[in-house]
Amino acid sequence: MITYREAGVDIDAGDELVERIKPLAARTHIPELVAGVGGFAGLCALPAGLEDPLLVSGTDGVGTKLKVAFATGRHDTIGQDLVAMCVNDVVTTGARPLFFLDYFACGKLDVDVAAAVVGGIADGCRLSGCALLGGETAELPGMYPPGEYDLAGFAVGVVSRRAVLGPARVEPGDRLIAIASSGLHSNGYSLARRVLERELGLDLAAHHAELGATVGEALLTPTRIYAAAVAALGAALGAELHALAHITGGGVPGNLPRVLPAGTIARVRFDHARPPIFDVVQRGGPVAEDEMRRTFNLGIGMVAIVAAGAEAQALEALARAGERAWPLGELAAGAPGAEPAVEFTTD
Repeated sequence: MITYREAGVDIDAGDELVERIKPLAARTHIPELVAGVGGFAGLCALPAGLEDPLLVSGTDGVGTKLKVAFATGRHDTIGQDLVAMCVNDVVTTGARPLFFLDYFACGKLDVDVAAAVVGGIADGCRLSGCALLGGETAELPGMYPPGEYDLAGFAVGVVSRRAVLGPARVEPGDRLIAIASSGLHSNGYSLARRVLERELGLDLAAHHAELGATVGEALLTPTRIYAAAVAALGAALGAELHALAHITGGGVPGNLPRVLPAGTIARVRFDHARPPIFDVVQRGGPVAEDEMRRTFNLGIGMVAIVAAGAEAQALEALARAGERAWPLGELAAGAPGAEPAVEFTTD
């Protein structure tokens, strides 16, 4: 008799993984959680006291950063990247993250690897203040090379309609504040790996003096999660916090205009110190500065747009929240009705 295991799917391994996930998920419990991992669906209540609540959702993956995890055999931080890429989008609306779900797919399930990945997801949920509500583990023989897997996830948050951040609040004269990234985050890895591994011929396991770590460690630096920073800004500034831009693929020029109204120009001072990984990649290509700016975050993980006069208060709130932040520029009026734009200056 042929079994499912002989066909490539190990039900017992899947059951073992679920049991190992349960205590990880339990550590992400929030008061609104009704039912989480183990059932067919997760249940979560809306927080009490919100006026006209709106649900906010975001979904993403971590792209070819996974290739670095496969090559180094380190899988304990990639889950935080997954949560970060989703939650950091959700919080740009001013929402509080409520819960997260993941999808883990592989050709043959390695319980230890999958548990390490989900452990990172749980870490990311704790940093975000949201519950790991559930997920899906799919063992798909023949779909993925041995030792590889794919990850996707989505986050759901909640915000009062009157508190939603975005272009409707933004106006000329507003100030821009940069909030530091931890490095590459989870974007631009195809270019970064091309330069580091092929052009420079670097070994992922080799220590690199400028990076202060091995190349693999530098590439696997977890994406920073900004949920606590956004909450601190909201508490300190209230209505004077106008918008937030998550700086992902496309960099500042590709992402900042997404939260600007028509007829505005963001004048950005781009003279800050960057994490060394960006300098190593730029020199090693070489890669033109314009290409760097539209591919990577270049040390800026989030941009806050605040009312004129609120800049100092915002910087103080971010410092108290443990973030490194600095003035990035301001908004000016452009041609009426014109597409919003970004201009770089060193003035």
